[in-house]
Amino acid sequence: MNWDQIEGKWKQFVGAARGRWGKLTDSDWEMIAGRKEHLIGCIQERYGVARAVAEKQAEEWSGALEQSKREAAAATRL
Repeated sequence: MNWDQIEGKWKQFVGAARGRWGKLTDSDWEMIAGRKEHLIGCIQERYGVARAVAEKQAEEWSGALEQSKREAAAATRL
């Protein structure tokens, strides 16, 4: 899923993101507000990982959202 979509529907996705990155605080989530660069920065800071690692995690998470969306659409067609 692209990050414009994530940002636009952030309230729907923040629960899944909180489950993935439990060390991030409420104020982190408010600051992130669906913006990829902010999420990457917070992952780096809270988890002490390199930017490339944080970027990979964010991309994998957004890809999983896209996969879930496709699976849900396929299930409704059955």
